[in-house]
Amino acid sequence: MSESPKGKHRPATVGIHGRGHARRPGDPVVPPIVQSATFHWASPADGELLYSRCGNNPNQLEVSQKIAALEGTEAAVALASGMGATAMTFLALAQAGDHIVASSYIYGATLALLRDEFPRRGIETTFVNPGEEGAFRRALRTNTKLIHIELPTNPSLRFFDPRPVAALAKEVGIPLTCDATFASPVNFRGIEVGIDVVIHSATKYLGGHSDLIAGAVAGKADLIEEVTRLSRLYGPSLDPNTAWLLDRGIRSLDARMARHNTNAMELAEWFTTRPEVQQTIYPGLPSHPDHRVAAELMSGFGGMISIVLAGGGEAADRFMAGLKIACAAPSLGGVETLISQPRFTSHLSLSNGERDALGIPDGFVRISVGIEDVEDLRADFEGALESL
Repeated sequence: MSESPKGKHRPATVGIHGRGHARRPGDPVVPPIVQSATFHWASPADGELLYSRCGNNPNQLEVSQKIAALEGTEAAVALASGMGATAMTFLALAQAGDHIVASSYIYGATLALLRDEFPRRGIETTFVNPGEEGAFRRALRTNTKLIHIELPTNPSLRFFDPRPVAALAKEVGIPLTCDATFASPVNFRGIEVGIDVVIHSATKYLGGHSDLIAGAVAGKADLIEEVTRLSRLYGPSLDPNTAWLLDRGIRSLDARMARHNTNAMELAEWFTTRPEVQQTIYPGLPSHPDHRVAAELMSGFGGMISIVLAGGGEAADRFMAGLKIACAAPSLGGVETLISQPRFTSHLSLSNGERDALGIPDGFVRISVGIEDVEDLRADFEGALESL
């Protein structure tokens, strides 16, 4: 495969070919599924011991290398879920007696992991408002081992500038980790702005078809080696068939994201004209508080829109019940449009007051815009809004 003038292939090419490999006559164009738990091995003279729980099945390795190529990192590892990837990353960087600083604008399960589970393991976390100047620096301690952020945030779609946090992390010599699930590596590559470790729920845009559960971590080779070591102990290895499905999904990632981006932009602009909608939240709108930063750092604004309905929670329930094309379901990033209320799903563990503080009041609806015809989606949303 020939290189582009800059020596790097663009996402559409990388998603299909990865970093490239030698081609021999008779090789399959699509890698086969190697649905085997174990492989012939007698002694170290036979090379590395291959065992699918260890993450070195050919399908696991191939999709992990492709994710690393997409993110522009030394290495990556695909695991059995986004939370598995998140937990293994944190455990690779922190141990009993250590401290983590995290943005308060993060996925609800990640917040619960840090707030409720990690203290049982002797790891403390300080949550900070990423929009408050100096908040991350003030939260640092001598035993702080990492800073964690999310871009764009779930479900409030904030895009806080990561560069000052990255500079701080570099200054004090600790890694900055980022959940970039909502962006995908097509719309945002964290490594290019100083983020050290990128985490994905690959269930979402990387897989893209709502038919698999997976996660991914991308970063320096030594960290990925430690994440892989821990995954062999804790067990969140990726099934070979799921790894193959994930690779298949990534092949169309760039094309899908282009459609997600354009559909969401058009619908976001339309939602702003509707009297039933109190607030439309989308980084591509000039009214968004982080629009300038998102426009500078993102290649596209993504497929996620959040709206707040004027009628509160009751209106949100009725709105969702009136949809015919958009499907009420948790998760996101699939080819179909999915819609949910965070108060019942991703942020169920938070109190009303905690959700309000994060900009997630009752009446807040999260929309994962799919790649259907945008006019059909608009008509569907219009009918549901008019039913209010």
